[in-house]
Amino acid sequence: MAPLRDPSLTGPHAELHGHGLSLRPWDAGSGTDIDTWLRGMRDPEFRRWNTPLRLVTDPASARESLLARAQSATEGTSVSFRVADAHTGEALGHIGVNEIKYHLKIARVGYWVLPEARGRGVATRALLLAAGWAFAGLGLHRLELDHAVGHDVSCRIARRCGFAYEGTLRGAVFQEGRHDAFRDAHLHARLATDPDPADP
Repeated sequence: MAPLRDPSLTGPHAELHGHGLSLRPWDAGSGTDIDTWLRGMRDPEFRRWNTPLRLVTDPASARESLLARAQSATEGTSVSFRVADAHTGEALGHIGVNEIKYHLKIARVGYWVLPEARGRGVATRALLLAAGWAFAGLGLHRLELDHAVGHDVSCRIARRCGFAYEGTLRGAVFQEGRHDAFRDAHLHARLATDPDPADP
């Protein structure tokens, strides 16, 4: 059966608005977007909890990373959003709906927030907005979220957004700054049939 999708909300150019935020695709042709992406990916707190396969270390690698994400969006396997304040346009962070598998109606979500935007509920609001879009716009049934064990802030955000804790994944993510060692992760998930969480 074909996925149940609303064409006005899907595709690589989808834009989302709500909870005081504006989400739009990252633009690899924008110097501002490249600089913002680079800052986020080089942030020590991001690197403490995340070790990407390909490190982003300079503007060239940041642009390559954004081009890869644009290609994934075109192919329908993931969508990456720049999170901004709806009123000022200030860049706040990133959220992605990744590893989309329409035949299983499942995807994974991930996010980060710039240092100066932390403590303002950005991740919570962005996750609620993106999850609602994934269920209503993409017709997905299950969204998964994992984070390294010990990342208590991410754990609270997941629970606040209705992502129930489902267990510990042993050796599921890289150790900080390494591709040859692993650490455990907590798995959270939310179903389209779960009750809607409270507005932030």
